Amino acid sequence: MNEIARGSISKMTTRLDGPVVQYSFRLGDVEVPVNPLIGKTVRLEFLGAIHCSHCGRKTKTSFSQGYCYPCMTKLAQCDVCIMSPERCHYDAGTCREPSWGEQFCMTDHVVYLANSSGIKVGITRATQLPTRWLDQGASQALPIVRVATRQQSGLVEDLFRSQVADRTNWRALLKGDAAPVDLGEVRDMLFDTCGAGLSLLQERFGLQAIQPLHDTPVLEIRYPVEAYPAKIASFNLDKNPVAEGTLLGIKGQYLIFDTGVINIRKYTAYQLAVHQ
Repeated sequence: MNEIARGSISKMTTRLDGPVVQYSFRLGDVEVPVNPLIGKTVRLEFLGAIHCSHCGRKTKTSFSQGYCYPCMTKLAQCDVCIMSPERCHYDAGTCREPSWGEQFCMTDHVVYLANSSGIKVGITRATQLPTRWLDQGASQALPIVRVATRQQSGLVEDLFRSQVADRTNWRALLKGDAAPVDLGEVRDMLFDTCGAGLSLLQERFGLQAIQPLHDTPVLEIRYPVEAYPAKIASFNLDKNPVAEGTLLGIKGQYLIFDTGVINIRKYTAYQLAVHQ
């Protein structure tokens, strides 16, 4: 087999070409298109080193998807409020990096519905659409509320997840596309059921800060998958440094081989070599 590239891996870059997602490996400064590799034998080899994606320090273990332990404990992007934005403590003056928070958290966010392994509610920065949906493997997606800060998006999501799940079942995701759903109907149900809670948030933050979206279109997304596995087995590069097989497709951040599946994002900052 020939080596295509090597370097520190990041999550695959994505873009929509019509309804179909196009993927590329990011290995250091090199991008390698992945869609053309479908149907071919591909080998990923872990080279035994992990370098923190923030400071470059060599680390035995990757924390928070790509960081060394010291960076994980001091960076705002690794704080508990990233996973639970309603717990934002910027206003309390205890943000780990106020300038980072101002850039990434004190900016417009979107609360959305997505259909990946089923309906889920989620949040993301407005600038991250549609990338967030592609990374999650959503086949349908719909923005339903626009808010002024990340904390506000977490509070709205917390309100909606009393009615709709906020998790993706990755095994179901890799068994095929979820059945189509009328996301507009689900949005209207949430606005009706959670209307009182939305009104309270608008009273707290202002009408301009919490803006329900009534007329946005549903985005339909297709993934380059020739076949889904009958049985799902995951590669673990920490136990076996080689993942190899015929590439059957790509969905979310997963490569689907005839021999197993691998979540590329999980191995952010790992030094890999890609062979074909």
